Amino acid sequence: MSQRPEALWPLFAELKTLDGVGPKTAQAMEGLDVAAPRDLLLTLPHSVIDRRPRPSVEGADLPGTITVEVQVLRHMPPAVKGRPYRIQVEDAETTFQLVFFHGRADYLTRVLPEGSRRLVSGKVEFFDGLAQMVHPDHMLAPEEAHTLPLFEPVYPLTAGVTQKLMARAVAGALTRAPELAEWIDGPLKEREGWPDWHAALEAAHAPDGMAALNPTAPARARLAYDELLAHQLTLGLARINRRKGKGFPTMGDGRLRRRVLSALPYRPTGAQLRAMDEIAEDMAAETRMNRLLQGDVGAGKTLVAFMALLIAVESGRQGVMMAPTEILARQHMEGLQPLAESAGVVVELLTGRDKGSERKAKLAALAAGNIHILVGTHAVFQDDVVFKALRLAIVDEQHRFGVRQRLELGRKGQGADVLVMTATPIPRSLALAQYGDMDVSVLDEKPPGRKPVQTALVSTERMPEVVEHLRKAVAEGRQAYWVCPLVEESEVSDLTAAEERFKHLRAQLGEGVVGLVHGQMPPAEKDAAMARFVAGETKVLVATTVIEVGVNVPNASIMVIERAEIFGLAQLHQLRGRVGRGEAASTCLLMYQPPLGESGMKRLTTLRETEDGFRISEVDLQMRGAGDLIGTAQSGLPRFKVADLESQASLMAMAQSDARRLLAEDPELQSDRGKAARVLLWLMRQDEAIKLISVG
Repeated sequence: MSQRPEALWPLFAELKTLDGVGPKTAQAMEGLDVAAPRDLLLTLPHSVIDRRPRPSVEGADLPGTITVEVQVLRHMPPAVKGRPYRIQVEDAETTFQLVFFHGRADYLTRVLPEGSRRLVSGKVEFFDGLAQMVHPDHMLAPEEAHTLPLFEPVYPLTAGVTQKLMARAVAGALTRAPELAEWIDGPLKEREGWPDWHAALEAAHAPDGMAALNPTAPARARLAYDELLAHQLTLGLARINRRKGKGFPTMGDGRLRRRVLSALPYRPTGAQLRAMDEIAEDMAAETRMNRLLQGDVGAGKTLVAFMALLIAVESGRQGVMMAPTEILARQHMEGLQPLAESAGVVVELLTGRDKGSERKAKLAALAAGNIHILVGTHAVFQDDVVFKALRLAIVDEQHRFGVRQRLELGRKGQGADVLVMTATPIPRSLALAQYGDMDVSVLDEKPPGRKPVQTALVSTERMPEVVEHLRKAVAEGRQAYWVCPLVEESEVSDLTAAEERFKHLRAQLGEGVVGLVHGQMPPAEKDAAMARFVAGETKVLVATTVIEVGVNVPNASIMVIERAEIFGLAQLHQLRGRVGRGEAASTCLLMYQPPLGESGMKRLTTLRETEDGFRISEVDLQMRGAGDLIGTAQSGLPRFKVADLESQASLMAMAQSDARRLLAEDPELQSDRGKAARVLLWLMRQDEAIKLISVG
């Protein structure tokens, strides 16, 4: 199976084997992400030109593209050098001119001899009251008229590649597309009214009007589905493969968990209890757990995670909890410490800062099994970190953590269960694209006692009022965050924005009241500034977005976000989640610089109207697009050529259930449809998946 099927060889040949594509064009096409004929097949036109012939330019909507049969009346070469060459022509109702700049007389008299009839197609506009077609796109003898498509596809271009070149290269690639066995489930294909693969390609590259460009047009939907199905099959195979790796059934006796629950001042939410059950069930199974715990800001993920860690400890094993940054790791440590005390288990922190003898002592205790739960940053990945018996790995904030790292972590504890936590609510279509190989638990209720945050929009012109509001709040003993935007990529300006605001507020509110943290500070200083704020010594913390993930200061009840209109929705939602954690009623002030554009307005009002992170993420997806939402570069989000996650979200869900069903019935892909699906995986360059089957 490690050999690409022969039927696909022509599609993966070099581009320069195509008619009219030389080495130079082949290189230029890399700008379109096109490296083989197969990529051309999946580069679909984004628009069409209507080339249907009409009797006359008379009465047409001008300027516009017109196709009309004409008689060539007379040539009018320029009298003065540098002027255009004109040709008078006549259609069924009127005369007009064809205009050529730098026209060569010998060429034009040969192509358009006087008295001949020709079909011309191009853009017609009025100039000095006269209709003219400048440089027609097509000039054909009437008997060749059938070679002109009624609707001409328009392709995306890049430097060094013209429409003509693209059309010719695509036509060449189409002649190489073989007839392939069907990999889509029969009844599904029939229900959706989708064409066969080959027919879909032909139709998508020969759109018969604007409607054919819709993502819902049968040919396009089918080709998008192929991509999504291949992607979901890859995730599904990874999932089967991981389940082959035997896990260890881990069952605790519940004594530690009971202790913690009875010590809690409140009862967990239904969503928390449900997630705890799902995780316990996964851990008790023979196969390895691979679950995503998705919970909005403040939905109580820490408790759920800790209960999972306790199952490992109850069964005599260890757990690890990893965070992307040191600040977050410390925060987890602080969150877990009181819970650990009520359970009587040992929790220890390991970060890149642990050096020398202190580090050695921690590693020895870990290897001996005296540390039950380790909290840390990526330092946990280092080779000298050895567990006595690692049962559960919890990873926080998935974004910076792709499928590869998940596998790496699995290697630390042979067969360790993996639980990934994310506070970023992701719309379902994206969750399926990114975490389709995982089972998902969602915390969609707020724990009791979390008060709603009042959100208001304020123009920057009202800055003095905002500062006055802060002065009163500080006098009452409350604390506030003041977030400054990252102005540019340049760290200098971001720094100045935060520092200027810091000086301004310090002058207004007094020395020692205002603190500052930003990305350019040495970590120790950053931690010290945070610590002073957490301890309540400083009352107002001016910060760039370094605080968006995880910081917990229950007394902070005001969040001011300056230039809120330049932040993304998800980011604003995360920042707002930093307040509303304590007793006091909390407010979030979104300060914007007028005038506010339409999309800025929509983002800020969405935020004002709802605190539901999932709802917010759906709006964010519609507004910004998938790649942007997660930052494609670092997200592990696949890049699709045809499929569009915003407009075809429902196809992704369909592809997932289809892929899972196929793999459940035929995990080795040996049936007829299974074999066709293997070809699909090759076609879509899913090399990882192919490795998984060939090993299997």
